[in-house]
Amino acid sequence: MDVKVLAVLALLAVAMDVPPSTAKPISLVERCWCRSTLNTVPQRSIRELKFLHTPNCPFQVIAKLKNNREVCINPETKWLQTYLKNAINKVKKSRRRAQ
Repeated sequence: MDVKVLAVLALLAVAMDVPPSTAKPISLVERCWCRSTLNTVPQRSIRELKFLHTPNCPFQVIAKLKNNREVCINPETKWLQTYLKNAINKVKKSRRRAQ
């Protein structure tokens, strides 16, 4: 009987010595930011754009406006598609020059 008690106490001591995990729960990590998107956001009111690609979520574009609000923009908006094409072309040109 004493051997079993010692074994349980040893297991508890080892279990208490393991450091706690600092990882976030999966439900918080893999949540989609944009639940609804806007089609009409004036370009002049946008301060910055963020592009997010989260697993199991569609491509997400978050715009920070000049009044410090953050809104999700529909990635299929025509001006945004043009902006993305121009940005990709700039990156390709700069890579060609660097090589």
